[in-house]
Amino acid sequence: MGKTRDLSDFDRGTIVGARCYGSSISETAALLGFSRTTVSRVYREWCDKQKTSSERQLCGRKHLVNERGQRRMDGLIQANRKATHAQLTAVYNSGVQKSISERTTRRTLKRMGYSSRRRRQVPLVSSDGRESGIDSREPVPSAEPSSQFKIVERNDSGSSSSCSKLSLPECTIGNN
Repeated sequence: MGKTRDLSDFDRGTIVGARCYGSSISETAALLGFSRTTVSRVYREWCDKQKTSSERQLCGRKHLVNERGQRRMDGLIQANRKATHAQLTAVYNSGVQKSISERTTRRTLKRMGYSSRRRRQVPLVSSDGRESGIDSREPVPSAEPSSQFKIVERNDSGSSSSCSKLSLPECTIGNN
């Protein structure tokens, strides 16, 4: 059986209220969207102990970096966005009685929402290419045209003119 989220006090009170109103377990489960087992367990607990709150949030080990420590760490991050985990840990430990490890710093930063960096976007067109309209992914043509390649154009009169702007193998273009 997997773990599921805890019911809020409001959800528990709604279940108890619906059952006290006279709804059956199945009607309450269908109305509120909980399983019949959950409805039965919450209502039975209320009947036995008059308790509608969960104390499960009090279980487990307390965090080394509490809410105040998180605000302090947030200030350290805002002061130096490019600081490494080791640097943040050293600065944080210089001002508190309970020192924390680098691993705790990483865990706390992840809990605070600093878990990943945005990738830097590389432009597809370089700044020089933007002016000339050249895509940076394509090879840049050399300034001098190659002497072994040239295009020959034939006019209607049959004479040919050479064009050395493009570096393509020799070919004939025009009417034959």
